Amino acid sequence: MELNLHDIKTIKNLMEMHGITFRKEFGQNFLTNSFVTEDIADYCCDGRSKTIFEIGPGIGTLTRELAKRYENVLSVEIDRGLIPLLKYTLHGYDNSVVINADVMKLDLNELLAPYFEKGGISVCANLPYYITTPVLMLLLESGIKFDYITVMVQAEVADRLCAKAGSSQYGSITAVLGYYGTVERLFEVPANNFIPAPKVDSAVVRIKLFKDNPYARVGEDGHKLNEKMLFRTIKAAFEQRRKTLVNALSTGFPEIGKDKLLEAILACGHRADIRGERLSTEQFVELSDRICTISEK
Repeated sequence: MELNLHDIKTIKNLMEMHGITFRKEFGQNFLTNSFVTEDIADYCCDGRSKTIFEIGPGIGTLTRELAKRYENVLSVEIDRGLIPLLKYTLHGYDNSVVINADVMKLDLNELLAPYFEKGGISVCANLPYYITTPVLMLLLESGIKFDYITVMVQAEVADRLCAKAGSSQYGSITAVLGYYGTVERLFEVPANNFIPAPKVDSAVVRIKLFKDNPYARVGEDGHKLNEKMLFRTIKAAFEQRRKTLVNALSTGFPEIGKDKLLEAILACGHRADIRGERLSTEQFVELSDRICTISEK
């Protein structure tokens, strides 16, 4: 009979058997609801990928569901103490590989290259609050053509990832994600679905990466979007979000005069007193292009 990794008693017995405890510094909260893990496995890439790259497998609850559905599952677990337990819970799942490493220190291109020869790759991760943005940016900036990135995060973090321009939750990470793909909130996961139960609810968010980035285009004049300028513009706009956009950009671009920055904002059709949180990703792309042109003069 297969282990029931959603059963609280089974989880506790397995941890006791392997001499491990929950480690708060790694944000360890293990799922106890089978419907949640099954839904994540079903929807994480709409069946589009051959391989799932999982970050933070825990005791292997989701890993096993992924291995049932996809040809290959490569999991990265930072907690060395969980590796023997994972070998035990994943016994018989020969299409699953677990490595003990800190994902932030890995060369993802080198690690995942062999898997791309077998088909597309999507990411599945259960991320604690403090590492959500760093991990997402690591994945996005790697240049790897993932199909989807599906993450389970704190509900308030999901609010920010999925926010619309102009809302109070909209921030720099939202605008940056919009450059790489479309973001969708799949479903909520209340705190009572975990052991130990966290203090806040969670939500599952899926990012569908652009196959052909509509913003990374070359214009008719041969001009190609300067990504560094785009991300610098977004960062400047939100670092002082209570200020008007022109004042925030003046701080972020001290080498460009305020008058010229205002000229760029007005040329994009915005009011002089607009704030950065009102601009969509597409509007940031247009604005950064104009700032780039100004800086080159």
